[in-house]
Amino acid sequence: MTRGILAFGGYIPMRRLSRAAIAQANGWFNSALKSRAKGERAMANWDEDSVTMAVAAARDSLSDRNRDDIAALHFASTSFPFLDRLNAGIVAGALNLKSDIAAHDHAATQRAGTSALSLALDAADAGPQLVVAADKRQTKAAGTLEMHVGDGAAALLVGTGDVIAELVGKATRTVDFVDHFRADGFAYDYPWEERWIRDEGYQKIVAETLASLLKETGIAAADISAFCMPCTLPRVAAALAKKAGMPDAAVQDNMSATCGETGAAHPLLMLSRALENAKPGDLIVVAGFGQGSDALAFRATDRIGAFKPKLGVKGHLARRREEKNYNKYLSFNELVTMERGMRSEVDKAIALSALYRKRDMLTGFIGGRCSVCGTVQFPKSNICVNPNCNASHTQEDQPFADLDGKIMSYTADELTYTPDPPACYGMVQFEVGGRIMMDFTDIDPGQLDVGRDMDMVFRVKDRDPQRGFTRYFWKAAPAGGIGDGG
Repeated sequence: MTRGILAFGGYIPMRRLSRAAIAQANGWFNSALKSRAKGERAMANWDEDSVTMAVAAARDSLSDRNRDDIAALHFASTSFPFLDRLNAGIVAGALNLKSDIAAHDHAATQRAGTSALSLALDAADAGPQLVVAADKRQTKAAGTLEMHVGDGAAALLVGTGDVIAELVGKATRTVDFVDHFRADGFAYDYPWEERWIRDEGYQKIVAETLASLLKETGIAAADISAFCMPCTLPRVAAALAKKAGMPDAAVQDNMSATCGETGAAHPLLMLSRALENAKPGDLIVVAGFGQGSDALAFRATDRIGAFKPKLGVKGHLARRREEKNYNKYLSFNELVTMERGMRSEVDKAIALSALYRKRDMLTGFIGGRCSVCGTVQFPKSNICVNPNCNASHTQEDQPFADLDGKIMSYTADELTYTPDPPACYGMVQFEVGGRIMMDFTDIDPGQLDVGRDMDMVFRVKDRDPQRGFTRYFWKAAPAGGIGDGG
């Protein structure tokens, strides 16, 4: 049976940090940054991490699809918020996937995304496999990596049957080639010399993997329509394509100028963008590099035009808000010690037992719908809130994450502590019924307006600095994610 890709999607945070702002702030120390001060890099909000971005990308790919048939979730990242907690389990809960799915974390290499994709394709006979990859990597100030790195995520649903892109073949190499590393207890990557990485890494390891792929599948390199090869080093992807015999036009834009390199997510993000542009019969090759290499080839089927992600990579690239405040970037990523004031000094210990008991409400955003009168409410309760009903024990599960809502009331609070003041929050009224007092995110005070359409997004609620625990919940963001610069 044909196996391949059933759906795809992506997520790029709205904020884009100008590289000119980075060079302006740090050029006094590292004058070489001025030569790299072109374009912008995606910058996650303070309440985003690899988990929240993975949820966003998955929702972009799944859209209105019934999720009950998903057999497994594969989550790839090098920046998981938890070292000893199943990060994929949080994503599965936010997506309201059934509890009997298999869930896996894939980590420790920049090719974790392509490796997860390869393993998911091997397991496709067991049912659809959801592959998500996301990274929000920390970088030292005034370094070139700070310029190159961006935040983002991608998602692919793979399986068998009516695929939009069939798997033609794949190849892999595992080589302990250390182009960079991050040891346990260290926050930042330690990179090695660029020429060594280019000549001994990409030009040999990736080239050998591509040669194996072409040999094993019988693909003619000249027939390849799109070559997705993430690399921050200039001209490497083009050199690899030429060495393999691919057309120059096949080399895909690595989006360096518009979002930066998103780590383990980037091969899948580039693949998703290539699929957005693909026509039936197009041959797409995606490669990942990191202590070896993966290469996978897909051919777009006649069904490629029938699927559209909710927003897609193109849509996320278009929804942008320029950020010139480098200090805000430092603060959001906790790269500078801020005086946060007494209002921030609240013990945020989490009752893990309560989190477990209320996981459907807190992580899955599940409310209730009365089976007698149809009234929708959040949270679910034993008694219907409709005063004309008040039926007892009639509440059925009502997911709220994909419901349309509008601002009913709002405030921009300068006294309540938030990493990005002022704290914007208010009452959201849902079109199907029900209303919730919620935090707002990705919105400026000047954008607050009664009746404004809002989307629900899964975000960090707060972090416990004493114990290292991150608490998640849902917030309201402007519908479509279009900011004042979008």
